[in-house]
Amino acid sequence: MVSSTQPSAPPETAPARFVLLRQLLSQPGGVVGGMILLLLASGALFAPWLTAADPFATSEQLLLPPFWLDGGSLQHPLGSDDLGRDLMARLFFGGRLSLMVGFCAVLGAALGAVPLGLWAGLRGGWVDGAAMRLADILLALPSLLLAIAIVAILGPGLDHAILALAIVLFPHLLRVTRGAVLAEVHKDYVAAARMCGAGPCYLMGRTLLPNCLSPIVVQATLGISSSILDAAALGFLGLGAQPPQPEWGTMLATTIRSGLLLQAWWLMLFPGLAILLVVMGLNLLGDALRDALDPALRRL
Repeated sequence: MVSSTQPSAPPETAPARFVLLRQLLSQPGGVVGGMILLLLASGALFAPWLTAADPFATSEQLLLPPFWLDGGSLQHPLGSDDLGRDLMARLFFGGRLSLMVGFCAVLGAALGAVPLGLWAGLRGGWVDGAAMRLADILLALPSLLLAIAIVAILGPGLDHAILALAIVLFPHLLRVTRGAVLAEVHKDYVAAARMCGAGPCYLMGRTLLPNCLSPIVVQATLGISSSILDAAALGFLGLGAQPPQPEWGTMLATTIRSGLLLQAWWLMLFPGLAILLVVMGLNLLGDALRDALDPALRRL
């Protein structure tokens, strides 16, 4: 007697493009970090619509406290500084500068480090040795001290700070990229591409890079947070964004230099809290990306 039972269909799997999103949503840290970054990025992006105040405009309402304290005003919800400038407007517009510094520094570092790391890992020999010795020299110096030295040589300014932070991030991305290439270069699919006549550029750009993106993306995410923190430190030292630019580190430095820390504590609280939140959000998201992109930890 022939059984009428039909073979069961293989279980359906989620599309590959949804796997990463599902992994991120399954991790509370990734969700919290993503929400923090979304709120801060939205505040920076839509700053002209969220506040009608000009971050550079002065007024006669000096050192107003936040609106929920005695003497506060809804005209300046988070208070005003010693020149009567609206603190909330300066926070929102300062977020543009701080986030721009982080992204531009990582982008600048990646443009140099990723191609060199791919070439060093693929070629080996003296190219690999020279690239690693360069990374060792840069890593031998404390990152913030190296950034301070570069900006001190080039001169204070936001563009020089971005260049210095890109140089600081360069060896980290270089070593991560080179390590990822060494883990992939001896696999069968790379050997098959070589046998088909693929040249070095094709191997680096089309064969190796897509399979090495996971650690690079994670390192870049964490690099953005360290760049924002270092940019705030440079601004605090007077080597980054220059007044009256509303950068968070510069706002902290201005408050300290003016001796208003005890008299107007909100001038320190809100910029410091903004730096804390953006760095925490990026670190949480970076940890979640690392777990989601690691095949050993991935739960399909």
